[in-house]
Amino acid sequence: MVANHRNIIFCLLLFATPFFGFGQGHLYSEVNIDRSKVYVGEPVEVSIGVYTTTWFTKGVNFGNIKVNGAFTVYFRSISSSKNINGKRYSGVVAIYNVFPYDNKDLEFPSLELSVETPNEGDSKGVTRTIKTRARKIAVKDVPNNYDRDEWLVSSGVTVNESWQGDLKNVKVGDVIQRRISRIAYRTVSELIPPIKWDSIEAVSLYPTRADINSKKTKTSISASRSEGVRYLFEKEGTVILPEITITWWNPRQNKLFKRTLKSRTVEVLPNPNLGMLETVRDSLQVAQQDIKEEGSEAIEKKIFGLSIKDFLSYLLLVLIALYAFYRFFKWLLISKGLLENWRRKKEVYLQSEKYYFKIFLSEVSKKDEKASLNALYNWIDRLKLTEPTLEYFALHYGSEQFVNYLKKVRDLKEFDPKRQLHLIKKARQNYLSKSGDAPKKPSQDWINP
Repeated sequence: MVANHRNIIFCLLLFATPFFGFGQGHLYSEVNIDRSKVYVGEPVEVSIGVYTTTWFTKGVNFGNIKVNGAFTVYFRSISSSKNINGKRYSGVVAIYNVFPYDNKDLEFPSLELSVETPNEGDSKGVTRTIKTRARKIAVKDVPNNYDRDEWLVSSGVTVNESWQGDLKNVKVGDVIQRRISRIAYRTVSELIPPIKWDSIEAVSLYPTRADINSKKTKTSISASRSEGVRYLFEKEGTVILPEITITWWNPRQNKLFKRTLKSRTVEVLPNPNLGMLETVRDSLQVAQQDIKEEGSEAIEKKIFGLSIKDFLSYLLLVLIALYAFYRFFKWLLISKGLLENWRRKKEVYLQSEKYYFKIFLSEVSKKDEKASLNALYNWIDRLKLTEPTLEYFALHYGSEQFVNYLKKVRDLKEFDPKRQLHLIKKARQNYLSKSGDAPKKPSQDWINP
């Protein structure tokens, strides 16, 4: 019983309370909605107020607000003041219109706004964050006796119809274009439904590209949609171009309005040049295909793409995550001594015999004898030899063939490292095995982290 009373009280607060106030020190915020239950497409006016007992030293930026399942349109900001608990507050109110496009309930989100205002008794502005409360908006589905595909909520609609072509003199293969333009008030262009073009016997229909637009002032919004169809007459005889009924729901009057565009009767005359029919049909099909492809690209961008704001938001989150991972990884390496250990291994490796022998092999592969000899001497200098010379190295670790070769060479400048590379490698293996510097495990070598 107690739980039921609580539920009743909660519902009364949700639907009867005109605003949600939220006091935070000498700051105060509130969110007003002009209605808490609407049809799909019916706008809700949302007013967000931010107040202070002092003043704002900077303008309040409410920004673009996104409401899931709805189009949100910002109108204007106005100055306001009020008495709250015996204190005088001054502030600013931002007015938005929310247009739900789905039959699911909405939540106007809680906002965190950055404002700058001085403390009471002071004049220096201090940056603070003030929060607003979220508001629930119940959304009613399209009534059962109305066509969802033709549902439009508007305070008023104007309809104009135009024709291109002579309806009184039509032959087989002729094309007549019909265009219908609508202006709907208190809605956005995305919510104006497309015209349904009924099929007609002996006539092919080719819809044209729709032109849509929204126009907003500080106090009102309207939307327009203009679209047409091309009728290709393929047989002679009497053809009736059907009437078209435009409907819209006026939420203020709680009433459905209709505007009917009358049907037209056309007497299609024979055409001796029937060959042109195929040519006209082909050209219309090509134009129609272009329109479909443009529509598919737009849908794909809407489904798979992101707005610039959303893309930048996701990109910022990814960059923050990568930076946090980098800092954590760096901290882990430093705290465990892994980074310093890798640095020491790297320094040792860059002064090692193995590193300089690797440079020597690289220079040999480039077929530059002078650079190869210099690299060979640098490597010899890194060996633990009593005499850091090639002759000493060959005599103590090289083969008899290596020693004899060096005796025949009058000048070491004539020494060809590439041809004697196999002898140098064998001598190096002997040196490493005798000196105990031969690597036991490949994993002990330094690896660039």
